[in-house]
Amino acid sequence: MKTITMKKPVGMLIDGEYIQTKKTIPVINPSNEEVIAEVPNASRDDLNRAVAAAKAAYPAWSKCPVEERAQLLVKLADLIDENKEELTELLMNENGKPLQMSRTEIEGASQWYREIASQRLESETLEDTEEHKVVLQYVPLGVVGAIVPWNFPMNLAAWKIAPALLTGNTLVVKPSPNTPLSTLRMAELAKDLFPKGVLNIISGGDDLGPWMTAHEGINKVSFTGSTQTGKKVLESASGNLKRTTLELGGNDAAIVLPDADPKEVAEGLFWAAFSNTGQVCVDAKRLYIHEGIYDEVLKEMVTYAKSVQVGDPSDPQTGLGPLQNKMQYDKVKDLIQETKDSGAHIAYEGEIPSGKGYYIPVMIVDNPSEDSRLVQEEPFGPIVPLLKYNDIDEAVKRANDTVYGLAGSVWGKDLELAYDVASRLETGTVWINEAQVMQPDFPFGGHKESGIGVEHGRAGLAAFTNSRTVMMKKK
Repeated sequence: MKTITMKKPVGMLIDGEYIQTKKTIPVINPSNEEVIAEVPNASRDDLNRAVAAAKAAYPAWSKCPVEERAQLLVKLADLIDENKEELTELLMNENGKPLQMSRTEIEGASQWYREIASQRLESETLEDTEEHKVVLQYVPLGVVGAIVPWNFPMNLAAWKIAPALLTGNTLVVKPSPNTPLSTLRMAELAKDLFPKGVLNIISGGDDLGPWMTAHEGINKVSFTGSTQTGKKVLESASGNLKRTTLELGGNDAAIVLPDADPKEVAEGLFWAAFSNTGQVCVDAKRLYIHEGIYDEVLKEMVTYAKSVQVGDPSDPQTGLGPLQNKMQYDKVKDLIQETKDSGAHIAYEGEIPSGKGYYIPVMIVDNPSEDSRLVQEEPFGPIVPLLKYNDIDEAVKRANDTVYGLAGSVWGKDLELAYDVASRLETGTVWINEAQVMQPDFPFGGHKESGIGVEHGRAGLAAFTNSRTVMMKKK
């Protein structure tokens, strides 16, 4: 794969200015480990300036008619569409996603801005009599800090930017230092789109996130990332009782019912587990398969896995690319070695390209121990255990026996039974005979240690507001 190199210095957006910093952070292409750019490493002063700009812009922006705010979000979508191929190439190089998947993410981000722009969070009249009137209003929070992870940098930025701006907040956005390029390029494109200070996008290292979560000038933090880090965010945000939305880790279970057709579900199960090389918070990470069809499902999944090419993201035939960064690569390699050392049966271990790059072979593990790390933890890589069960109640109990509760799926022909099983899973989202379906109007959030609050839909918009109840005595 030929690595792109940035033709000009990369900057960040503060108060309507696209600026560079003396200190920078290297961005590495995970498919060949080459440095493709240096991006700004924001200082505490840079953050203070961004927060001050957002705070100064808030009064006018919050009073701006919602239709005007929506129109600017649509124009942002237009800018993304007009520069789709450039943004796709940046995303592919910084993230390692295959070409078509990178293009799909850019298109998804554009769609998200358009769809959120069409939503409205209207005031509600709760009572209106001759003597009394009660109105529930939704008012913006102020300055929002958005912290975006590396697995879907453009999509997950849109999940935060669109509803925050639509509801009248101003923003300071921090992309992951591993994948800042596409977001910072979007910031450059949008430099003159919004009023100065409304949208600030800054890049930085490990210190920047904690500075944001503790900053007294930020009124809400919207964070997507690991449960471990999410707990630190919540603790830090408690200093001034910031509102928080936390979309955290998951150890999602898929339950394959006895009447499922192995040939029909194998492809869906594969992508439910291995999409984006296993680096999706809602990937199926534990597959519970009824013992009556277990062997055949295992066989069909292995057969399908052999047809999926792992390699150069720029090759149109590639289905799976590398892991995104060295730290995650080392974690997954360690988990794989421990799984092998435990004596677990490896049903399939795929091939990876020679040379550099954070490539991990696709691995399907045959019925490992329930108490193994592979089953109990979130791998966030291309390794999945298939687990036998003989009673549906047992499968549901095992699926729920975790601190996580992000999403899950149920696969089978008896839709009434599948719906019943889905309704018993302790997760924020459950899919039946599909996986990873997300829409701007479908609320998404986790149970237990998989998060606090929801994103998307009316509830997602409300999460960027405070409610205010106004009561009026007429007589």
